[in-house]
Amino acid sequence: MIKLYKHLLSAALLLSATGSFAQQVKLSTEVEQAMQQVSPDDIKAHITYLADDKLKGRGPGTEGYQMAVDYVVGQLKGLDVKPAGENNTWLQTVRLRKAFIGDANLTLSDAPANTNISKGKDYVIYPNPLLPKVSISAPLAFLGYGISEPNLGYDDYAGLDVKGKIVIITRGAPEKFSSSVSAHVMNASQILKVAAQHGAVGVIMASADSAARVPNISRGVYSIMDDKGAVSVSRTFYSKQISLYASINYALFKALLQQADKNLQTVLPQLKAGQPSSALLKASVGASLSSTYQDILSYNVIGKIEGSDPKLKKEYVVHSAHLDHLGIGTPVQGDSIYNGAHDNASGVASVISIAKIYHNIKLKPKRSILVVLVTGEELGDLGSNYFAKHPTVPVKSMVADVNTDMPTIIAPLLSITALGAEHSSLEKNVAQAAAYLGLDVEPDPEPKQARFTRSDQYSFVLEGIPALHVKYGAKTADGKNNLNDFVATWRAKYYHKPQDDINGIFDFEAGKKYAQLNFLIGYLVAQDPARPTWNTGDIFATK
Repeated sequence: MIKLYKHLLSAALLLSATGSFAQQVKLSTEVEQAMQQVSPDDIKAHITYLADDKLKGRGPGTEGYQMAVDYVVGQLKGLDVKPAGENNTWLQTVRLRKAFIGDANLTLSDAPANTNISKGKDYVIYPNPLLPKVSISAPLAFLGYGISEPNLGYDDYAGLDVKGKIVIITRGAPEKFSSSVSAHVMNASQILKVAAQHGAVGVIMASADSAARVPNISRGVYSIMDDKGAVSVSRTFYSKQISLYASINYALFKALLQQADKNLQTVLPQLKAGQPSSALLKASVGASLSSTYQDILSYNVIGKIEGSDPKLKKEYVVHSAHLDHLGIGTPVQGDSIYNGAHDNASGVASVISIAKIYHNIKLKPKRSILVVLVTGEELGDLGSNYFAKHPTVPVKSMVADVNTDMPTIIAPLLSITALGAEHSSLEKNVAQAAAYLGLDVEPDPEPKQARFTRSDQYSFVLEGIPALHVKYGAKTADGKNNLNDFVATWRAKYYHKPQDDINGIFDFEAGKKYAQLNFLIGYLVAQDPARPTWNTGDIFATK
């Protein structure tokens, strides 16, 4: 009952804030007219091209992806956007490495009685993107969720020395954490980072689902290499120190804990309740693996709209969207081209529409605008992560990121959720922009989906840049306010399937409103003399 009250109170405060900020937005006639010139037909045309079969799903490094790059560059040139990539070009080179596991074996010493483990069934070892051959032997320790956030009152590592050990971690977060904080601390790259900071030499992810299988990694695992051959971005690698990253199934997880007098059925509720249950285990692990690589060149597209203030034009508001999709894959109903019309040709179309608004405004905002279309989002936010780590402008000059990923334009847009806005002063800008357009602002309706960390805005957050991602709300014209049900049905049929093409369900007027909203959020930030700030004490304020 208390949790329900807090949820309702949060929603009430959010809606109240929306109303209180409404009177603060005053736009010039020129800006209002430019916003009205966003064209649903143009949005449809952009999506139609980018999701055409001839682009073959826009897989990074493919001819189809290059066609998408060329199309976007052509559109931005026509809107007087200037190149802002490497060496005064439109592009930033992204060196993808697809790593495959070769010979890989894991053995247990001092193992629980009657424990026989089988590769591919009980465990899987991930390839190492940097070291072609790895051999490791170390004792095991159980570290709960692998979270170390003492400022939030939770630390799985407190009081336990894991230096030189391989840590077993089960993915999750205490119930008391908010949805976006949970998503952050559960992220694989964050888990690896925390383990390395505490001296661990390996990480084993353990399944808490008795019915789940270990991951199938036969198609390879992606990372990004920098121009010196080091790993720059990866979801499965943090440093040479963590030379083993693996997964084990529920049965093996349970047996290892039982040997240390821990009952998994007791431990899991304790962790969820915010009670760490870390312990040294009796068994040790030996592992050997070999990895092979396929290197692929892809590109981020970056453009700039220069601001009007002599000082503030050196700062940037970023509008981002991912240009890639899944390429050609397993056929579904006879179709193997994963066109990605909604995901994310629609988001790219929205960013092009934002550029068009600026094209039609003679007096540009005080700050400059950076348009960033990234590769590798479907591979784990790789292109955006690389850009945020190695931007083509000074990283401290980027004041905010407004990301657009699959806005789901399948019904009239009446309310929105702004994932991540609650962590910073961007929440005010969202409320102002939404009120101006007559939109309600709602809390995240799907907190367990961890959507905040599953798209490109998270890459900017990790570099200390306030960011957000606008998604649909639940409001419907008939008052039932159950849009989530319709989206769930749509998602089951179209999401990450070849059926996500231009022949699916679209509401291009909703696409227009999304573009207007994201433009206005960014425009308000670009006009404000004060740059956005993290909320005091927020988990991301120290990044």
